[in-house]
Amino acid sequence: MAEVVLFHHALGLTPGVTAFADDLRAAGHVVHTPDLFEGETFATLPEGVRNAERIGFGEVIERGVRAVRDLPAELVYAGFSLGVLPAQKLAQTRPGARGALLFYSCVPASEFGTAWPDDVPVQIHGMDRDPIFADEGDLDAARDIVARSKSAELFLYPGDQHYFADLTLPSYDREATTLLLRRVLDFLD
Repeated sequence: MAEVVLFHHALGLTPGVTAFADDLRAAGHVVHTPDLFEGETFATLPEGVRNAERIGFGEVIERGVRAVRDLPAELVYAGFSLGVLPAQKLAQTRPGARGALLFYSCVPASEFGTAWPDDVPVQIHGMDRDPIFADEGDLDAARDIVARSKSAELFLYPGDQHYFADLTLPSYDREATTLLLRRVLDFLD
């Protein structure tokens, strides 16, 4: 059993994020889902991004850091898109991290002042033609982490959707999500 902190995407802590967390719980894992937007959810990515910009991306990250303050150090940090920011920072910088699961996003490891730690395994998942993941630098950052780390894996899925594992959204891809979930559960076991 693993203990996981799962950070939501820019739409907020939606039923799709909660459903994914429930899938992990059903497999026997403890999953925390902090709400970085204090109850707000958004219908579109542009609305959610505007909210994150209003809050400030640094503050979004710090809300994630504060959310785990009272949790044990031995956590797996997971994030969907915007939620990758606090997940990646914590996995790279909080002592005791057990792993990281980065969905649809990845930033250069140098963003958090250090190389990816070799003792923290990471899986990075995204669609190969997702305009955000593939064309805005995330895929390049993921490939760099994989090239420099002994414990990093990159999984690309065919398609062009960003939020492909959120079953409540039109972008949901059941086949890709089934494979992603199997890989995540293998990682957590």
